[in-house]
Amino acid sequence: MPQKISGNQITEGVIWKQLLKFFFPILLGTFFQQMYNTVDTIIVGRFVGTQALAAVGSTSAFVNLVNGFFIGLSTGATVILSQFFGANDRQGISNALHTGIGLSVILGAATAVIGIASAPIMLRLTKTPANCLEDAILYASIYFSGAVASMVYNMGSGILRAMGDSKRPLIFLVISCGLNIVMDILCVVVLELGVAGAALATVISQIISAGLILIVLCRLPKEYRLRIQKLRLCKDLLKRILLIGLPAGLQFITFDLSNVLIQSGINSFGDITVAAWTAYIKTDAITWMVSGAFGVAITTFVGQNFGAQKYARIRQSVWVCMGMSVSLMAVLSTLMLLRGTSF
Repeated sequence: MPQKISGNQITEGVIWKQLLKFFFPILLGTFFQQMYNTVDTIIVGRFVGTQALAAVGSTSAFVNLVNGFFIGLSTGATVILSQFFGANDRQGISNALHTGIGLSVILGAATAVIGIASAPIMLRLTKTPANCLEDAILYASIYFSGAVASMVYNMGSGILRAMGDSKRPLIFLVISCGLNIVMDILCVVVLELGVAGAALATVISQIISAGLILIVLCRLPKEYRLRIQKLRLCKDLLKRILLIGLPAGLQFITFDLSNVLIQSGINSFGDITVAAWTAYIKTDAITWMVSGAFGVAITTFVGQNFGAQKYARIRQSVWVCMGMSVSLMAVLSTLMLLRGTSF
């Protein structure tokens, strides 16, 4: 019987308390991750103008479409790793960790190439206003140049959450978000780089957050800590990762594709309408951030308990999480309907 990994409490204790311990750091992390683009839109709209704000806003659906598929694909690695962690399988953890980080680098490179190459075509297909098109292409191209860092951060933070650590990814995200604000002011207001400055500030911040995550992974217990020379794609693990990750990636595409079609219709009304839609999207994001945080929390919870073979606990946790999610979403939806203009 392998020795139990210290700090693993997801397979024990009161279910709703354990879920909430994961839920709140994930929710706050999602909020601060959204702040990257939100800060860009606020500063660009305030100091550059409506046209620049529309340029940044018109890229949102396209950026989410490309990123969503690859981020969804990467969730397969965190699910597999959480199962190994729940089963106290140190060798399995090491293999899944190195395969996951290696896969994130490949996915990040693919995201960068596809995003940059397809940006002019996609932004034209979505009817981006002509007076915003050049800035929108520039913003998207610079943004996607940092895709490797973004994927490494998302994969690394998912790995830490799979191990029961949801606090450090949040702390690093808060740090990088604060840096993003400073860099936005420097690049957009002081250096007057416009939308290019906003995108550059986001890329630099993402590189910092990815670097912090890698430092933590390199300092894990020696049995499964990250070693760059051990990065590889284990064939069997990769198949299992893709089996879980592909449906998740396709789910993201289905959702984001509908947003691309909506964005196309909005874009046809001109830059002022696009700017207004951009402001609305930031408010609407509050509701889906909550449901998404519950989804990530229950994924890790189920993964570890599956590895520990606690199947009754899995069934109970799904019902508990569903009840909390539906209840909180009902409250938020009511607030949005009654007090939406106040947000």
